[in-house]
Amino acid sequence: MLFFIAAFFLFIFLFQMWVCAWIFWWKYMPVQSTTFMRSELGRLQEKNSTAELKHLWVPYSQISVHLKRAVIAAEDANFPDHEGVDWEAIEAAHAKNKKRGKVVAGGSTITMQLAKNLFLSSQRSYIRKAEELVITYLLETILDKQRILEIYLNSVEWGIGVFGAQAAAQHYFGTTAAKLSPSEAARLAAMLPRPKFYDKNRRSGFLAKRSSAIERFMADVDEP
Repeated sequence: MLFFIAAFFLFIFLFQMWVCAWIFWWKYMPVQSTTFMRSELGRLQEKNSTAELKHLWVPYSQISVHLKRAVIAAEDANFPDHEGVDWEAIEAAHAKNKKRGKVVAGGSTITMQLAKNLFLSSQRSYIRKAEELVITYLLETILDKQRILEIYLNSVEWGIGVFGAQAAAQHYFGTTAAKLSPSEAARLAAMLPRPKFYDKNRRSGFLAKRSSAIERFMADVDEP
């Protein structure tokens, strides 16, 4: 029994060292692939063996300031100030879900979403959630806010096989991430909770309303 316990903790330790090594690498190098991206590619290739992802890394300076502000406004208003986990947002989301009787809000920060996308599977369990928190704090410790946002904007899902700001800008607007207008940026940010759904339902009335609301809030956001 002690052997299995020791083996389990050894595995956890080695996994954390592996995670740390990748985070230090990504502190200076572009992220070309994530666990979630590979999972989605596999899913797409089950239907079409030649399917490929749309993804192209661009540096922080080549991403529109409007998109940076829109994503923070939509996904994590306290991003510049928290240390990875926004406990107030989590409590507010829990209260909202309890009131509605279903899950309508998550409370995950940009850093928490990045931790999940980079390293973890989509399976839900207490162990996976605990690992997400550990990786979140590792990201916040090793990387600064600007780098976290840069990696997030370059790796987040924005449609069916579409990942990152550059691919999203080209896919939806035929432009580059650097040239996104405030309204285009707000629309991309509004898509983030359900990117594949909105890729297929671009005329959604709710998407239009959410985009307008995000655009109004963007002026109050300070990006790192």
